[in-house]
Amino acid sequence: MTDTPKSHGRLSISASLQPRDLMVDRPRLRGAWTARIITLFPEAFPGILGLSLTGRALDQGLWALETIDLRPFGEGKHRNVDDSPAGGGAGMVLRPDVMGAALDQAAIGTPNDRGRWPVVYLSPRGRPFRQDMAHRLAAADGITLICGRFEGLDERVIEEYGVEEVSLGDFVLTGGEIAAQALIDASVRLIPRVLGNQASTEEESFSEGLLEHPQYTRPAVWKGRAVPDILLSGHHAKIATWRRAMAERLTKERRPDLWRAYCERRGRDPDGDAEL
Repeated sequence: MTDTPKSHGRLSISASLQPRDLMVDRPRLRGAWTARIITLFPEAFPGILGLSLTGRALDQGLWALETIDLRPFGEGKHRNVDDSPAGGGAGMVLRPDVMGAALDQAAIGTPNDRGRWPVVYLSPRGRPFRQDMAHRLAAADGITLICGRFEGLDERVIEEYGVEEVSLGDFVLTGGEIAAQALIDASVRLIPRVLGNQASTEEESFSEGLLEHPQYTRPAVWKGRAVPDILLSGHHAKIATWRRAMAERLTKERRPDLWRAYCERRGRDPDGDAEL
């Protein structure tokens, strides 16, 4: 897990914005995709990102993780990072001066072009996070993620820094750290050499706008349920046709929104194909 690759490029040496203990024995390849995370809980990282394929890629320097603790940027004796919402109301709002200072720190050494280095705020009111967005983020040089807390972030920060709001779904979390880990995981796995099998990303759910077809393995019969005969036939063309049909059926049944978009791109009637 900690072996350094022998021929993936030269290692770069740079100042880190994250706690030193997260950097122990982890090289960083020059130009490696980097996630900078502004959070009140830097100890939450790398979390699940430090395990399995993403963890191995992190250890190998294929991508890098930097946390920026928001608390030191706070105001006053108690390093306050929030204040009451203007106009009244329950809860607290992250201050613009505090978050702005943290974003200025996070911007050091990054390109100004938001296409090359997006700044993302995990927010329930943001655009839904989808696979095409994961591809876009993975193709950038890196990303800065704001993990919100309390009632949210002062709107002026979002406007001033060109922050992109992204949501994982129509639900509310206590903070953005879990959402940030999910977004990073979905993006990092698309970086070349992280998975080790590029075909896996090409065949999985959402790669063509469809849910993935059912998967089976040995034994051929389990609790009276058999693997479909077509998958044991060895006829690859027929297997591919079956898988496509199953993917379309599942998508039409479970995600009508995806099915309509899929049909629209192909000039098909989403209410047709009754056999699906």
